[in-house]
Amino acid sequence: MKKIFITLFMFGALLTSCDMDKKPYGSLDDTTAIQSIEDCQRFRDGLYSSLRGVTTGAFVYESDIQMDMFQGVIGNGNRNGLFSNGNIVSSDQYIESRWGSMYSVINSANYLIEKIEELLSNGTEYTDSERLTLSRYNGEACFVRAYCYYWLLDHFCDSYSSDIAQTAAKGLPLVTVYNPTGDMSQYPGRSTQDETYARIEEDLQDAYDALVEYEQTDDEAVAPNATYLSSYAVLAMQARIALLKEDYTTALSKAEAVINSGEYSLATIATYEDMWSEDEGTEVILRPFMSATELGNSTGSAYLSTNLDFADYIPTYEMLALYDDGDVRFDAFFTIWALTVNGSSVYAYVFHKYPGNESLKTGTSPNYMNMSKPLRLSELYLIAAEAAASSGNTSTANQYLNALRTARIDGYTAGNYSGQTLTNEIRTERLRELIGEGYRMSDLRRWGLGFQRYADHPENSAINSILLTTGMDLSYEAGDYRFVWPIPTAEIEANPQLDGQQNPGY
Repeated sequence: MKKIFITLFMFGALLTSCDMDKKPYGSLDDTTAIQSIEDCQRFRDGLYSSLRGVTTGAFVYESDIQMDMFQGVIGNGNRNGLFSNGNIVSSDQYIESRWGSMYSVINSANYLIEKIEELLSNGTEYTDSERLTLSRYNGEACFVRAYCYYWLLDHFCDSYSSDIAQTAAKGLPLVTVYNPTGDMSQYPGRSTQDETYARIEEDLQDAYDALVEYEQTDDEAVAPNATYLSSYAVLAMQARIALLKEDYTTALSKAEAVINSGEYSLATIATYEDMWSEDEGTEVILRPFMSATELGNSTGSAYLSTNLDFADYIPTYEMLALYDDGDVRFDAFFTIWALTVNGSSVYAYVFHKYPGNESLKTGTSPNYMNMSKPLRLSELYLIAAEAAASSGNTSTANQYLNALRTARIDGYTAGNYSGQTLTNEIRTERLRELIGEGYRMSDLRRWGLGFQRYADHPENSAINSILLTTGMDLSYEAGDYRFVWPIPTAEIEANPQLDGQQNPGY
């Protein structure tokens, strides 16, 4: 795992100055870079910068473009074609980049965690307040490490199953020590699924404990659109992990702890679009800092051109047809553009969920920059509904499903579902709500479902002529190997321990 052990100072994101009352670095090495609380503070903000990066752009859109929601348009230059066309290969530079980027951030978190432990044990007399601050930074680093392992797990490992949970090499290579080395004998092989989940769960618990303690003296981060992590952000992440692990009791409990806290509320129909256009609202639990001079990655640019006359990918008709009349999400997510393709103008709905925040523009053309929203209250309503339904708690599942729909659909009349119909309604609602947020591949894989992309666009038959034929009617059977990304070839070649541990099909 050569890339895991690249030194900390190769990671530009970590060394980026941030506007959160911090200053840029001078020239440092990994033995002297952290010697004080102030140094920890700067590195901690570097981790937030990294978290902003891995919750925007390609880390969000690539797996969704791979699924059933979008179709490529002629003239898109094959951008993201690897994913859209289903040609997933282990040697691809994008697959390698995502893997390497996540392990780079993990390595940075490992470094900060170790240095904080050293500071707390070196005999220095810190005040209670200073120790509390260092503990907070440690908890935040644990969360970032857990998030990166979660993302890797959710893309490069099969869905959790008790049948394979303890099977060798079904999880991730786990690294918790900062140890840059060229000694390949020290590189780890893949762990089991149980070991990977245990690593994530332990980090999240450590983060939760540290943040709860800190919030007893300063709970500023316990608020919508928080720049920094709170204990509620950790609870939301614990609910997500529990759902992936099919621990429905924990998933429901953690989700309800956030829902019932009263700290966050679902956006109203009148304010829903503001959450996407202006990055404001009442339901975003974590919103890493971003400004016009401190940007993340653009998520919307994967779909839309800056000239407002072309789209690389457009929603399928089946996706458009999912939304009922009065659903505020339809207008928030889709709008009609005249697309210029091969000299002709064709009207089509484009995906406009990430329209760009005007305050983040750096020029006259749109850059489709929106603040990341990795944890939102609506996801917790969906987790609660699914966990309850999967546990046979029909009443609670309907409660959360109807509450979300009431907040999204004008004039909605509550339904009362049961059995497979209830399950299907929750799954459909999850697709409606979370389209373009990077969940679809994971959802279909853990539900054991395949997909069929349909080419026809009855809303305007002219659209059929501007779609790329490659990938137009792509389908995956349930269990298709491409629901799991391959371990990058470069990693396998660099790490002898990964020999024979490639995912099936690659």
